[in-house]
Amino acid sequence: MSLLEVKNLKVHFPVKHGLFSRVRAHVKAVDDVSFEIEPGETLGLVGESGCGKTTLGRAIVKLTEPTSGNILFDGNDIADMSGAEMHSVRRGLQMIFQDPVGSLNPRMTVEEIIGEASDIHRLAPDSVSRGNRIRKLLESVGLNETHAARYPHEFSGGQRQRIGIARALAVEPKLIVCDEPVSALDVSVQAQIINLLQDLQAQHGLAFLFIAHDLAVVKHISQRVMVMYLGKIVELGSSSAVVEEPKHPYTQALISAVPVVDPDSKRQRIVLPGDVPSPIHPPGGCPFHPRCPIAQDRCKAEVPALREITPGHWGACHFAK
Repeated sequence: MSLLEVKNLKVHFPVKHGLFSRVRAHVKAVDDVSFEIEPGETLGLVGESGCGKTTLGRAIVKLTEPTSGNILFDGNDIADMSGAEMHSVRRGLQMIFQDPVGSLNPRMTVEEIIGEASDIHRLAPDSVSRGNRIRKLLESVGLNETHAARYPHEFSGGQRQRIGIARALAVEPKLIVCDEPVSALDVSVQAQIINLLQDLQAQHGLAFLFIAHDLAVVKHISQRVMVMYLGKIVELGSSSAVVEEPKHPYTQALISAVPVVDPDSKRQRIVLPGDVPSPIHPPGGCPFHPRCPIAQDRCKAEVPALREITPGHWGACHFAK
């Protein structure tokens, strides 16, 4: 059984205007998305800024309420659960945020930040065991017990992200949503954090939804990759298949923009015309057709289904093969 199964998930935000704040339209941030994550798996999620990646991640952990659809975590549908009902589920489902500065309370010490989760879920029966848990968590992310009394502003960006990882690990989760956890860090620090996440995954059997815009990073850490455009999934497959044999024109354009080390590489850059359409008024038919180099009349009228083009490799394009 899958650890996480998302079915037809939609997250639409109302756009209000006028004196009486009447709803005039909706921002379709996530629009009919379905996928699964197996225990211990890393699923990478890539796409341009504004495509709905972060909203999808926040909806899965219920920091953003979904409009419709199902979120089956460990066999339980959490989509309509109240805050009180989610209390027990939160232990298994955690999130690491993109901004290691804004996600940590500046008025709390590291000990208070990490220990708060243990206190809420009553995982430490006394102060001694609580202190031991915090010390082990700090050591597991490359910090030590002397850091426990310090405040977030006393650490570098990479160290602050390690604190965020320790906080997520404090409740022994099964799945962690990583929302661009290395995008705000230097390249050398990025590699350290990615290696740390892989080591922790091996030690604890964690599953990750790894959200990023860097395909090279996603390929390195993920077993499968999911590509998102304007709130919809346009491609899904193994990381090697998606990167080396992309089926969807949008994925092909993303990969063509990835820098290559080999100066003799013959890779042709695909430059997409225009900008990403507004999620308030998405185009009819295929959402990518206004920018697609192979679009035809059918693309303007008919929404392509996410279909299995080759075994285990799915794409939402009428003409992909």
